Amino acid sequence: MAHSHTAFLPQAFLDVIRDSLPVDQTLESFIEYCQRPLRRSLRVNTLKISVNDFLALVASYDWHLTPIPWCAEGFWIERDDEESLPLGSTAEHLSGLFYIQEASSMLPVAALFADGNQPDRIMDVAAAPGSKTTQIAARMGNHGAILANEYSASRVKVLHANISRCGISNVALTHFDGRVFGAALPECFDAILLDAPCSGEGVVRKDPDALRNWTSESTASIADTQRELIASAFHALRPGGTLIYSTCTLNREENQQICQWLLDEWPDAVEIAPLNDLFPEANKAITAEGYLHVFPQIYDCEGFFVARLRKTASVEALPAPGYKVGKFPFVPMHGKQAAEVTAAAKQSGIVWQDDQQLWLRDKEIWLFPKEIIPLFGQVRFSRIGLRLAEQYNKGYRWQHEAVIALVPGDSPLGFALTEFEADEWYHGRDIYPDVSPALNEVVVTYQGQPLGLARKVGSRLKNSYPRELVRDGKLFAARG
Repeated sequence: MAHSHTAFLPQAFLDVIRDSLPVDQTLESFIEYCQRPLRRSLRVNTLKISVNDFLALVASYDWHLTPIPWCAEGFWIERDDEESLPLGSTAEHLSGLFYIQEASSMLPVAALFADGNQPDRIMDVAAAPGSKTTQIAARMGNHGAILANEYSASRVKVLHANISRCGISNVALTHFDGRVFGAALPECFDAILLDAPCSGEGVVRKDPDALRNWTSESTASIADTQRELIASAFHALRPGGTLIYSTCTLNREENQQICQWLLDEWPDAVEIAPLNDLFPEANKAITAEGYLHVFPQIYDCEGFFVARLRKTASVEALPAPGYKVGKFPFVPMHGKQAAEVTAAAKQSGIVWQDDQQLWLRDKEIWLFPKEIIPLFGQVRFSRIGLRLAEQYNKGYRWQHEAVIALVPGDSPLGFALTEFEADEWYHGRDIYPDVSPALNEVVVTYQGQPLGLARKVGSRLKNSYPRELVRDGKLFAARG
């Protein structure tokens, strides 16, 4: 599917790139690739389905999938039916089986978990819309905890929607300027991903006008912020921990020079962990320092930069913040009460891991990752874990996000929908099945995946799909 695509590339920007390119790359090749539309790519969500099962599921579709060398779950995708059915409207996307994610943006998380690194508590400093947070959660198998922070209020909602769709239970959301964490949460994290706000020089293949307002002055101003962010992240990292610094830009000022500033600032407490062996052919993009400086023409993807740094020693703490966090509105559930909730949930096919704990706020029952609990009282959270249920006099009303995250596809309470019925479900409509289920409350499924809870009312199944998620327009069902 050919698109006209003319990226705007200012001469001053090209001069910067000429100075940044490795000796074996030409400016002509860089310009040529910037004028090519970006290849689409997706990442299989292994919290929901294995890569092999996903490939088997979509084998009958006219999807041409090419493996991405640095991410075992990642594939470039070519398909002919994008006009008639956008990738985001497919059944597999709506049920969280995959995430539409640019190939190069899979690199930072690959670097974070490389060489057997298995951190228990991770912070994603600039998390929206959620591609990397969801990738981290999948690599953690929903164990441990992720603090996913987003400065933009409007983007926090998108972040939460993506986390919910992907069935993630180990995330706590915050909404702060990333510069607060060094003081607020000193040496609290095993690993931190700082995918820093940047000048976006690498995204011209997706957005041809990305560089319309590019100036060297704006780059310098952004670099000032990046230094403050990386210093804050470094303070929040425990000794022995891993810091991934990444951008989707290409100049050295926002990349190598930011890392060098950190190395100069704390020479006895930080070292580079080179990425030469991250994947076959990583050497094509490796810098002398051991960073990945990915120009678009090297792997035919977006421009990107990734550095892996290790904190080797404790550093002097920043002054403690003066703000008050406020009263924490949740109390932990214990003993008989917790046992009752656990048993009732199990009857509805809802089960969770023992590194998650029940907490209560008024009539709401929540499930928190235990690994985040030590941080309570130190920062204010926007949202933690999963809203499991609401208590009412007849029992519990299980919440949609908990069903998506915690009900296995082969649940005995599962009630399989047809393609047409599943399509109706996502449109928010009630279902009129040919054969009614035996139970009054069922987990409706499609392709073996939970879509939500439905209550039997006469001959219909009452739709409980959250109104804010309901889709308009054509989805995946073939309609006559």
